[in-house]
Amino acid sequence: MKIAIPLAGGQLSQHFGHCEQFAIVEADENSRELLGSSLHDAPPHEPGVLPSWLASLGVTMVIAGGMGQRAQNIFAANGIGVLAGAPADSPDALVAAYLDGKLQPGINACDH
Repeated sequence: MKIAIPLAGGQLSQHFGHCEQFAIVEADENSRELLGSSLHDAPPHEPGVLPSWLASLGVTMVIAGGMGQRAQNIFAANGIGVLAGAPADSPDALVAAYLDGKLQPGINACDH
């Protein structure tokens, strides 16, 4: 699976749509191994752009701090799962916690 994490300063960005970069982490769900990662500059923030762009990169899951409900609905329509309310941490730590079942949705920092 490929998991996208919005970044600001190398850590999870609390506002999804205004991040600097995305880490795309490839992981094996069965073995819970991290297989590799890459960084991608975020495209301009425009409605609907990020879900289709991330889908074109093969992303199947997004771990976010804050994300509006409309964006979550667009991701769902593109077949991409969303876990919102994650804490600020490194991409590898977040994905490892997710694969271990220890990363739970928290307070969504976005209210639109």
